[in-house]
Amino acid sequence: MDVRLNHLGSTRNNINVWGTMPVADLKVLLVEDSALLSERVLELIADIQGVTTIGTATTEADAIAAVGAKSTDAVVLDLRLQQGTGFGVLRYIQSLANPPVVIVMTNYALPQYRVQAETLGARYFLDKLQQMDQLPSLLATLRDERIA
Repeated sequence: MDVRLNHLGSTRNNINVWGTMPVADLKVLLVEDSALLSERVLELIADIQGVTTIGTATTEADAIAAVGAKSTDAVVLDLRLQQGTGFGVLRYIQSLANPPVVIVMTNYALPQYRVQAETLGARYFLDKLQQMDQLPSLLATLRDERIA
């Protein structure tokens, strides 16, 4: 028996106490070329109730394919990838009718990169070294915005 608590109230068998289906988890795609950092971010995401990682990508092409093939609510995006860049992924996401929210998380938090990322539609821009700890609260906020 699946018993969960969510923002809407207590649920049993995925039906909340008011008799309606709960909101599905926030679906997150992680685009990160560092295996070590990817592992750490996946652990952070796994600890957030109502947020699920639906996949990972290490290249621009794989990220674009994943966003195109999956119903994605949010993308955590590095700018430097094994092949291609996060900017290419942002350009693709910007072209979508219903683009996911993008959280850029990079070691290269230069002002010009921030401006370019925001121009291409990134909603958040985090410095990996100084702001990675903000990721769980940002994802929880996005989850809660979907419920409200």
